[in-house]
Amino acid sequence: MQVKGVHEHWSSRIAFLLASIGAAVGLGNFWRFPYLAGVSGGGAFVIVYMLCVLAIALPILMAELLIGRRGGLSAIGSTRKVARDEGHSGAWSVIGWIGMVASFLILTFYSVIAGWIIAYIPVAATGTFNGMSAESSGVQFNRLMDNVLLQALCHGVFMAMTVYIVARGVRKGIELAVEILMPLFFFMLLGVVAFSLYIGDVGRGLEFLFRPDFSKIDLAVVLAAIGQAFFSIGVGAAIMITYGAYLNKDTHIPRASLIVGLSDTAVAILAGIAIFPLVFAFGLDPASGPGLIFVTLPVAFGQMPFGDIYAASFFVLALFAALTSSISLLEIFVSWAEEHHGWRRASAAVWSGGFAWFIGLANVLSTNVWKDFYPLGRFEVFAGKTFFDLFDYVTANIMLPLGGVLVAVFAGWFMSRRSTCDELGIGDGTLYRTWLFLVRYVAPIAIAAVLFYLTVGADIIG
Repeated sequence: MQVKGVHEHWSSRIAFLLASIGAAVGLGNFWRFPYLAGVSGGGAFVIVYMLCVLAIALPILMAELLIGRRGGLSAIGSTRKVARDEGHSGAWSVIGWIGMVASFLILTFYSVIAGWIIAYIPVAATGTFNGMSAESSGVQFNRLMDNVLLQALCHGVFMAMTVYIVARGVRKGIELAVEILMPLFFFMLLGVVAFSLYIGDVGRGLEFLFRPDFSKIDLAVVLAAIGQAFFSIGVGAAIMITYGAYLNKDTHIPRASLIVGLSDTAVAILAGIAIFPLVFAFGLDPASGPGLIFVTLPVAFGQMPFGDIYAASFFVLALFAALTSSISLLEIFVSWAEEHHGWRRASAAVWSGGFAWFIGLANVLSTNVWKDFYPLGRFEVFAGKTFFDLFDYVTANIMLPLGGVLVAVFAGWFMSRRSTCDELGIGDGTLYRTWLFLVRYVAPIAIAAVLFYLTVGADIIG
């Protein structure tokens, strides 16, 4: 049963923008984008990435927001309502279902990683990194991975923070949190960048990030840029459909989408500027990938003046980024539970957050007790994947791209021009026709290529 009018609205466009930017900015901004840029052509990769943001991610982001605002319900309710209003089957609600399930699964392992950050904050602040070698840093991280109780506790603390914010509602919870966290986040990020530029090897760090090397640009790199643009902005997870439902008519969707996309990219670039001058200044490996934050950077922190203050600030910064993303992931389920089952928001947040914490324990155990257990190992594509790896792979490589393709097809082919023009507020001119072309042809084909490459085509292309 769908209940109209059960959801709050954003109090202002600024509140919506802060919440949306917070949802897009996450832990991946702190290592994935700089790492991919470094190994995939530097400045050349950045150019390809920006083109992908403009041509693929932003059109779908606009589509998700317009579907959400036109439906005014949860992701599932909005897609069903809009489809029926357009004279089509309510089965299009599968878009919302895929996004909601994917977001829930992501939350179960995202909060585990955020728990590692919580565990590292007191370690950093007490000067434990001082004089730490690469070997001892690895031992420190492995010790955390082996500690089931500490991981479960930190995972629980982070989930409790997320539940508390979401339970308070859109205005008193999510809005208030992002209005505090996002300005603090940007202030701390700029401070971290300034310190890195002062003490790090700026020349080599910026060269690593921005010097174009077009010889490294091949099909695999282009697909990586598409994937990074797609996943970094957060489309395909039904987050922006949910947030769009709380959006008032006076918000210009194309302009808001552009601000969100460029802000997310700016954070990724600034994070790279904060990280890589330090990596080069202290002779560390810039291609450390996921281990960059927890194994490589602590060595740099331990060798610099005021390293304990810098390290603690960096991990608090990462925690803020994780929290603003996690509340958007939980909000999707809470919105649906409020609407379709009549649950009170607080109850929906507690029960869904508690269930996500419980399922997340499988991801905690995947780093120690179950590290050699591969639940779907009998299938070649899932061979060698723990619960943690499996949740990550299925959501990022299958569910999110599939959701993105369906959003593009639905908005581009099954919604009328009158409906999409009305929500986008740009008239039926060149700008609208460009969006329609991108969302009908470019975005679905590009995402389908990524989906194929990540699931079955990597060996063929490589």
